[in-house]
Amino acid sequence: MPRSTAPRLVPRRTPGRLVAAVVTALAVTAVPMTATATASAAPREAVSAAAKDPFYAYDGSKPLSEYAPGDVLKTRTLKYHVLGVPTPVRATQLLFRTVDAQGRPSAGVTSVVRSPNGDSGKAVSYQSFYDSLDPEHGPSRAIAGDVSLGGAIANGESLLLAPLLLAGYNVVIPDTEGQTANFAAGPEYGTTTLDSIRAASKAPETGLNSATRFGLAGYSGGAIATHWAAVLAPGYAPDVNRRLVGYAEGGLLVNPSHNLKYISGSSIWAGVAPMAVIGAARAYDIDFTPYLNDYGLKVFKKLEKASIANALGQYPGLTWKKMVKPQYENPNSVGPFLEAVNKLNLGSAATPQIPGYIAQGNGGVLEGTLSNHPGIGRGDGVMVSGDVRALARQYCAKGGTAIKYQQFELLSHVGAAVPWAPTALGWLNDRFAGKKAPSDCGRIPAGNSLDPEVPTGS
Repeated sequence: MPRSTAPRLVPRRTPGRLVAAVVTALAVTAVPMTATATASAAPREAVSAAAKDPFYAYDGSKPLSEYAPGDVLKTRTLKYHVLGVPTPVRATQLLFRTVDAQGRPSAGVTSVVRSPNGDSGKAVSYQSFYDSLDPEHGPSRAIAGDVSLGGAIANGESLLLAPLLLAGYNVVIPDTEGQTANFAAGPEYGTTTLDSIRAASKAPETGLNSATRFGLAGYSGGAIATHWAAVLAPGYAPDVNRRLVGYAEGGLLVNPSHNLKYISGSSIWAGVAPMAVIGAARAYDIDFTPYLNDYGLKVFKKLEKASIANALGQYPGLTWKKMVKPQYENPNSVGPFLEAVNKLNLGSAATPQIPGYIAQGNGGVLEGTLSNHPGIGRGDGVMVSGDVRALARQYCAKGGTAIKYQQFELLSHVGAAVPWAPTALGWLNDRFAGKKAPSDCGRIPAGNSLDPEVPTGS
């Protein structure tokens, strides 16, 4: 398929000007998640034309199933936008073939930004925490000029890209949730990330190639994609797996059934529970309507295209029980949901073959989350620390990979991102430099059981 002719992505003769553009233009858009907790959705008319751009849809005559995963379907190069304002930094965007959570052919989108002082040999696949049920909130839309609320989160997160670019890494930023924004559907996040790397390595406009080494990085929702990519790479994309140097992540979702109980009734994070249920239902074609009561139907309807900014702090005290009919008060009584939750449990997935750095906050009380549920314990407000520790210990027990685990006792989910980012960069620098990966195996405290959930009555 013909591709557009792309100019040089980053003029190497003017790195100083572009470094300044990255640091200043991106820095002013940092949008802390806590600041968006009570924000309302941006008017639809405020969304730029990029949100309706036909680039995002595959419209070729050849069936999508006849393309190989990672094949490039469309290519374009444009200016990197911040809150709708173009910067001197340029990005190449690719539409590529991938698969959804059920293994069906689908189209994915990714954006590639070249470092002003890097080369084709090293790149970081950075997975965004844009966390939304609306595909128009993906990072590719923000880069192309989307100024909606959901796009603002992805724009604000651009601040984290500056250190990677300045360190000489080319950065690949996939829309991890897929074309239908299947929020929290980890396996789809993983295949999209891996096929994004394949596509970025195939398109000549990116400057990357089949020999480019990659690191994986992401926090929160980005950690879901990062970790599932590491888990799936050996079987799904061995061609990518052999080029991965490691993964650096923080605030990881391990066992969704535990998270559902952990955030139940909390003051800030409770609204994320229905978002995750909607995402799982969408990914696995589950009709949740028969299980919901009238209030639950209203909540699901309101959140069906919501960004996480529309959920944080908006449903204090919300519980599963408040949304479902009496006979379904126990989530394990909803068979299709239970099946989906077990598919999303990392404790039952494969073991990555590359080293990892995992950070986790444990001060969730600072974000209004307490836990008195047996077998769950404390967390960072939304993610369960005991689950993350258990997963790290599981990898250590199986051997073969080094795991650095860091738990911040006094930091919550938002707060732990601050020390995670520079530590992740340093850890990735060492992996690219060929240094031996550090390991905390033998020193990680015990965690929770990650056994699959079993059916039960209410």
